[in-house]
Amino acid sequence: MAGSEAKTAVEWLASAAPDPGACRWEWERNPLGVALLPAGRHWDVLILPGGLGCPTLGVLTRLVERPGPVLADFGDARMGFFVPAGTAARWLGTGVRGAGRGTWIVVPYPGRTTGGVRWVVAPDGRGTLTDPALLELAMHEAASRLPRDH
Repeated sequence: MAGSEAKTAVEWLASAAPDPGACRWEWERNPLGVALLPAGRHWDVLILPGGLGCPTLGVLTRLVERPGPVLADFGDARMGFFVPAGTAARWLGTGVRGAGRGTWIVVPYPGRTTGGVRWVVAPDGRGTLTDPALLELAMHEAASRLPRDH
């Protein structure tokens, strides 16, 4: 991620914080390179199990040039797709957790590597989010290709 792209991504993410200036100051000095940001203001996060999240991202990247930001935790056990605010409250889906208003997300500093959470698709700084209908379509396509237990 280029320096200017990382800077605009930082500005966009920090704008979700109650005090964006304090968030940026702490985030840039935090040795872990992470911040706790509130969901539900500019974005929600739909959290998929890694076994579904990875193939869903594969399908999604064939449907759109650039999806919204996507986080993965250590070992890719879970993946979080950034979607428009309000999506989590309306989402119905087995095995998918929604983080919306009233929840907080651990977010790594764009362009830095941390030991736990990482960007699979970094924010572009323009506020690009994944369309929930396209995400659902990609999830269905990915799920149809997963091996079935008998």
